[in-house]
Amino acid sequence: MSTPRTLRLHDADNVIIAVDSVSRGVELAGGVSARAAIPRGHKVANQSIPAGQPIRKFGQVIGFAKGDIAAGDWVHEHNVVLHDFERDYAFASEATPDTGLLPGESAATFQGFRRADGRVGTRNYIGILSSVNCSATVVDFIADEVNRSGILKDYPNIDGVVPFTHGTGCGMGSKGEEFDILARTQWGYASHPNFAAVLVIGLGCEVFQIPRLRDMYGIVEGPHFQSLTIQETGGTRRSIAAGVARIKEMLPFANASVRETVPASELTLALQCGGSDGYSGLTANPALGSAVDLLVRHGGTAILSETPEIFGAEHLLTRRAESEEVGRKIVDLIEWWTRYAARTGGELNNNPSPGNKAGGLTTILEKSLGAVAKGGTSTLRGVYRYAERIDRKGFVYMDTPGYDPVAATGQVAGGANMLCFTTGRGSAYGCKPTPSIKLATNSDLFSRMEEDMDLNCGDILDGVSIEEKGREIFRLVLDIASGARSKSELLGYGRNEFVPWQIGAVM
Repeated sequence: MSTPRTLRLHDADNVIIAVDSVSRGVELAGGVSARAAIPRGHKVANQSIPAGQPIRKFGQVIGFAKGDIAAGDWVHEHNVVLHDFERDYAFASEATPDTGLLPGESAATFQGFRRADGRVGTRNYIGILSSVNCSATVVDFIADEVNRSGILKDYPNIDGVVPFTHGTGCGMGSKGEEFDILARTQWGYASHPNFAAVLVIGLGCEVFQIPRLRDMYGIVEGPHFQSLTIQETGGTRRSIAAGVARIKEMLPFANASVRETVPASELTLALQCGGSDGYSGLTANPALGSAVDLLVRHGGTAILSETPEIFGAEHLLTRRAESEEVGRKIVDLIEWWTRYAARTGGELNNNPSPGNKAGGLTTILEKSLGAVAKGGTSTLRGVYRYAERIDRKGFVYMDTPGYDPVAATGQVAGGANMLCFTTGRGSAYGCKPTPSIKLATNSDLFSRMEEDMDLNCGDILDGVSIEEKGREIFRLVLDIASGARSKSELLGYGRNEFVPWQIGAVM
């Protein structure tokens, strides 16, 4: 019988990772005998850990021993606790120049849609946005009627007509942070380079008024942007008819867009992880980080987000910040989220989810350390508010919740024209208008959910290098940016994943 595979990730670690399931009594590499059955992806103490002492993985603290832990013990939530400890932020101490292309390396390109404002899209949709939940049904009916009519077959350059509805827009404050977030999100989508044209539909009496949006952003209506309200148009049926007519008028304009060769520097890649497991920080996340470093070297942009899921690993980002000012913004976000969670009776330590724990993640610190690996090693160039337009190249950070649809909505509103999503438990997700590429952390998941997963990163555990997998991810990003369909696109995902962050009181 072969010895189950294990990994020790850092010389300072006092736990090893069970790559395979481990039976009680089995001797593992290093001479440690398992004192319990250990599920795959979970942790085993490779030495005695006295009560109260730190538990280390990735060379970092992920928790503290609740009681004495013997070598060979299963290390999980039954014997691990969290409490505060000092972190060394060492602002900008590890920032390095982004050196650009290596000698002899060719500049990467893809086939994209160059828009009038100079930005580049990877898709060519017409979007229909609701300003308020009260207009959501009309928005859906307009999209359904256009898509069922068969008219799109006459416009082959258009990827589809897609509705984007949400649950807010009224019963909210007319000024302040909550309103500003919705305004940034709506305008971020309305002006997104993956749309050739957009129609915005309101009820008419809501707090989030379309004329106010136009005034805030200097929007001039034309073939690329139209709006109407149900009350002014004369009710549901007339609004559906008027909306369909507007879309038909937009079709020739949208179809005139064609793909052209553009540099990879025009890519803005959103980074997400969901349904994480004990393999996430070993395979898919660091491989995606390697692809991010490649993209940055080619002049592109990558957005790391999900502030509650960098908690405990924020010091790794502050060290990579280009300046102390940028690094302190990360710390300010952590402090804001700590207060925000306390106001609602929660705590950031409530993470990981039950599925994360079943997959081997014990604490939010452990989860965060693995999640940050998606960001590679490039210097942190900027920190942005939710849905704020990303205006810098390189590796950047956007403040979002950890809930994937809300986080990705903010990243797309900020300009992400591609998205990579790592998952270990299996996440069913898509993200129109931005293609979402699913990266499986383990081979078992990939084989079970192959229709949903675009790429298997589990073979890293079999000897494929992080760098090789990173190059594979980068090539896949370029292919899908050029028009190849991701698995979630083939399945039709993306219609229901527009979820703006509702941060304030519902009144």
